[in-house]
Amino acid sequence: MIKSKIRKKLLYTRKKQNNKNIKFSFLKIFKEIRKKISKNKIIGGYYPVNFEIDILEILESLEKKVGVKLSLPVIKKNNEMDFYKWSSKNLLKLNKFGIPEPEEIKKVFPDVIFVPIVAFDSRLYRIGYGGGYYDRYIQKLSNKKKLFKVGIAHSCQKINKVPINKYDKKLDIIITEKYILR
Repeated sequence: MIKSKIRKKLLYTRKKQNNKNIKFSFLKIFKEIRKKISKNKIIGGYYPVNFEIDILEILESLEKKVGVKLSLPVIKKNNEMDFYKWSSKNLLKLNKFGIPEPEEIKKVFPDVIFVPIVAFDSRLYRIGYGGGYYDRYIQKLSNKKKLFKVGIAHSCQKINKVPINKYDKKLDIIITEKYILR
């Protein structure tokens, strides 16, 4: 099955699943990433849209309880993505896709990045929206520093095998409400 068909099917599945209001546990996620985070580390999050799993409470808890610095992605005019400093207390502005982004203009380089997922497989590959933003960013940042890539998804978004190409980047871990893939 090609990615566009998988994407269409799984976006519908994710929407139905999100309507069930399943909460992800801060403790479960913290336990999985605690060795990768400490005070002053930078976490790259995402602002949930289109029925993505809402990680805002988790980001806020990491900021308050651990003292990490937060950042969110910003889509640039050249269709590149970078992460910019953000706090849960800061206002956001909408980008051209209607996604909230930080107003702050301080670019940062996350140590840990949370990646939204449309579909995934047991090999830790994912399908996103098809723009390649995360794959390009992961490639760019991986050339500069060690990056821990955390996928967040519902278990029902798992498929047998994600069709991949040379640009697709593997995640380090995928956390669902039922299990964790490493």
